[in-house]
Amino acid sequence: MNFQLAKYSLLKKFSENIGFTTPEECGAIFKYLIENVKTDRQIIYSPHCHDDLGMAVANSLAAVKNGAGRVEGTINGIRERAENAALEEIAVALNIRQDYYQVEISIVLNETINTSEMVSRFSGIPVPKNKAVVGGNTFSHESGIHQDGVLKNPLTYEIITPELVGVKIPLGKLSGRHAFVEKLRELALDFTEEDIKPLFAKFKALADKK
Repeated sequence: MNFQLAKYSLLKKFSENIGFTTPEECGAIFKYLIENVKTDRQIIYSPHCHDDLGMAVANSLAAVKNGAGRVEGTINGIRERAENAALEEIAVALNIRQDYYQVEISIVLNETINTSEMVSRFSGIPVPKNKAVVGGNTFSHESGIHQDGVLKNPLTYEIITPELVGVKIPLGKLSGRHAFVEKLRELALDFTEEDIKPLFAKFKALADKK
């Protein structure tokens, strides 16, 4: 199935403007429409969901699971009232759970963070730090134990890799030596083991002041 993710619907749009429908109900509606509307024309069904009960993304994904071929939404979910479905969350969910949704998307996901930040900057609406996918805390594993675990196996604490959406794990005052050395390698900085010890000590002293 070739899935089209876009802001505007193509042929038939189902507008859920008050955010009242549950994912089960939304999925059932699309299943019914697709199975019972008979026409010689190809119809691409599209959900337009609002987030009044916090279910816009879930409703949109339920529609996709039941045959919708297009989704309406906005970057960061920005809209009036409780906002629309956040396109970046839908896109990443469809990518991570292709096994479940069985759809293909042609979106450059590693531009997700840049796009979110650009929309936030021009709209003047900040992105909450705890927002799914693009929030500032999404990948901020400052704890040395967490960072070490992520470096050894990202799936230890994450189902979304930072690289997928264009993010790097930040260093902080709780970062361990392993994360510090990994950052040096990433920056192509070559230091001996003897050099790394005092450098790490200076980094920790500076991070403690931040």
